[in-house]
Amino acid sequence: MYGSNETKRQLTFTQRVAWLRLIRSSNVGPTTFRQLLNKFGSAEAALEILPELTRRGGSKTSPRICPIEQAEYELEQLENLGARMVGVGEPEYPHLLQYIHSPPPLISIMGNIAHNDDKTIAIVGARNASAAGQKLTEKIAVELGKSGYIVVSGLARGIDSAAHASSLKSGTLAVYAGGLDKTYPSENIALAEQILDHGGALISEMPIGSTPRAKDFPRRNRLVSGMSKGVLIIEAALRSGSLITARLALEQSRDVFAVPGSPLDPRANGTNKLIKDGATLVTCAQDILDELALGTNSPNLFMQDAEE
Repeated sequence: MYGSNETKRQLTFTQRVAWLRLIRSSNVGPTTFRQLLNKFGSAEAALEILPELTRRGGSKTSPRICPIEQAEYELEQLENLGARMVGVGEPEYPHLLQYIHSPPPLISIMGNIAHNDDKTIAIVGARNASAAGQKLTEKIAVELGKSGYIVVSGLARGIDSAAHASSLKSGTLAVYAGGLDKTYPSENIALAEQILDHGGALISEMPIGSTPRAKDFPRRNRLVSGMSKGVLIIEAALRSGSLITARLALEQSRDVFAVPGSPLDPRANGTNKLIKDGATLVTCAQDILDELALGTNSPNLFMQDAEE
């Protein structure tokens, strides 16, 4: 069955092309992909029946099915970039990610996914981070690294960048909102190269060549939280992408941690509210390690709408 972790399998080249064609076809997202694969047994069979299914659904137009040439070209471009396409259920697919609701069937990976990639913590926060927030991020990331944890983040400015830079030696994974050839923001191209040089990895579910759009960041955030045992929020406004990540973490039954801040600082309003609503208050890495050692998850917090 699709998504099962009982037996690790390796896709053949033909299967990988068919999977890629199916997920790149119109109106096929991770949920539909899984339903089609489970019902028809293979991506090849699903591709053949897709036009008929569309007609049955009342559509007067045929679905746009990704051509074989386009899928093969994307795989070739990834290979030229030094990356590869990994399917859910394959050994390299991030362990925790496969257990979220509708995990991406395929992700692109450049670099190395560690064998202990289930010992991961996401650290996210404000792009316009304060000096104190960045310093605390660095301290916590280093301490988590010394305890064997890999840091996951979204390669954004501010807290994300500080988290990656401080965990280069211990291990860090950066999740892209666009294609792996579209590092965003461009000022972090050097940081992305450092992540690879130190044995970390860059990850994306988007096609190569895709420039990140506003709607792509929440999709990225679900991968950041989905790949992690817990998510630490350091500085976040009340309406921010970091709070989207916190909400997604709760939906995925991940622990949520937050650093308190001054009520006079708008960047602390989001984290302070998270703590009020039940997130674990954090002032140092040991607070996170102690909570994870208990093996409990954060309670269901009330989350208001947030915007990236």
